[in-house]
Amino acid sequence: MANTPQARKRIRRNERRAEINGNRLSRIRTFVKKVETAIAGGDKAVAAEALKAAQPELARGVARGVVHKNTVARKLSRLSKRVAAL
Repeated sequence: MANTPQARKRIRRNERRAEINGNRLSRIRTFVKKVETAIAGGDKAVAAEALKAAQPELARGVARGVVHKNTVARKLSRLSKRVAAL
């Protein structure tokens, strides 16, 4: 257990941040899943629209430090490639 006041505060802050970051990551996963289901459905217009909605969400994740920028670049690249192939 933390002994100093600053260590106690750090624990409280880390718990809050973990919850917020978890919510952000969940939101990103949801948007990516929407794109993947649209691709599986075979509708290019819906898939393109879902990808357009997912892009800023992924970029926000990078800006907030939830996911690494190369991870997002890779995901966007692969998703857009799959949408274009429809």
